[in-house]
Amino acid sequence: MAKNNQSDIVIVGGGAVGSALARLLVRQGSHSVTLIDANQFSRDPHSHPGFDARVIALAKRTEQALTELGVDLKKAFATPIEHILVSDQGFIGQTRLHASDYQLSSFGQVVGIQALGQQLFPAGLPQLSVLEGVTVDEVNQSADSIELQLSNGSTLTAGLLVLADGGRSELADKLKFKRSSEDYGQSALIANVQLSEPHNGWAHERFTPNGPLALLPFAEDDSSDYANCYSLVWTLSHDEAEAALAWPQAQFISRLQQQIGYRHGVINKVGSRHSYPLVLNQIREFTGHRCVVVGNGAQALHPIAGQGFNLGLRDVLALADILESAADPGAFAVLNQYRQSRVKDKATTIGLTDGLVRLFSNRYAPLVAGRNAGLLAMEFCDGLSQKFVRQTMGFGQ
Repeated sequence: MAKNNQSDIVIVGGGAVGSALARLLVRQGSHSVTLIDANQFSRDPHSHPGFDARVIALAKRTEQALTELGVDLKKAFATPIEHILVSDQGFIGQTRLHASDYQLSSFGQVVGIQALGQQLFPAGLPQLSVLEGVTVDEVNQSADSIELQLSNGSTLTAGLLVLADGGRSELADKLKFKRSSEDYGQSALIANVQLSEPHNGWAHERFTPNGPLALLPFAEDDSSDYANCYSLVWTLSHDEAEAALAWPQAQFISRLQQQIGYRHGVINKVGSRHSYPLVLNQIREFTGHRCVVVGNGAQALHPIAGQGFNLGLRDVLALADILESAADPGAFAVLNQYRQSRVKDKATTIGLTDGLVRLFSNRYAPLVAGRNAGLLAMEFCDGLSQKFVRQTMGFGQ
């Protein structure tokens, strides 16, 4: 713990967003930093809910930022996305995007979040105090500081408290952050899938009557068949997702094959399956008196277009940039500057993902015709596709 139980900045939550922020602030060296996490990741990496079985797509800007932090993405089984196909099942509308058309080697990388955490969690990082297995019991705010009563019996005083502890943060509730939540009535079923033909760097986003289905090129090892492996994100109703977890392997493969077609051959194998509910969860006023909420705590998005973690990391990049020259990191002017810097990107990205979910979950004929015309327009109009690509890669600002 920091000397005299004081720290300029305290980060609560050691998932990917909180860990990235801690690393950025320590690298800057402008402030003393303490990271508090309720889990024991350095002792048991598989116990941390923030580093679970999910696979995430890193946008180009996120990829660059993590690389600058010294993260070797190859150790997280990084697989490049070189091509993207977006289609509407049963209709003619589709959009194909190629990284080479934008003078890029890839749109981003697909990584395993658990393996990413092995490198990102900053245990043992010099100049950083890390408290694992510790929670915050009480918070008291004063004009020039914020005081935390910790579960280990100690007290910690800080100039700024950053909440990076996810969308179910009891601490955010104690600090009176107002959260809105909307259940999409869907769950995401995730699994690793091996097909008979290689992916060749293609990522697929297919909109089905049940919701979007994504196949991302990814393999958890470098075995001879890694080029044929995908990470599946299959959106189903809550009841259907629960049932699908229990389907026999043959039934699951048959039902999935019907949804994805035979573009990359037949499904040879499906790994372990997991599911989680999909909810749009957000805090509109994400700054308060000497405190700020970042990452999934500020906004938890539908996985369509893969924007959740990327948006959270842009929160971190903007906050670290502003804090570097701030004499008082929790001052109103500092947090107000951060708030103003993030409003547009958050609104645009949340609007994009929420709009896509609602547009492509509707089978009303005029909307079907309009969205298919839109997909075809993006296929042939460089201006439309460039705007979409810049936003999803993290350069929309």
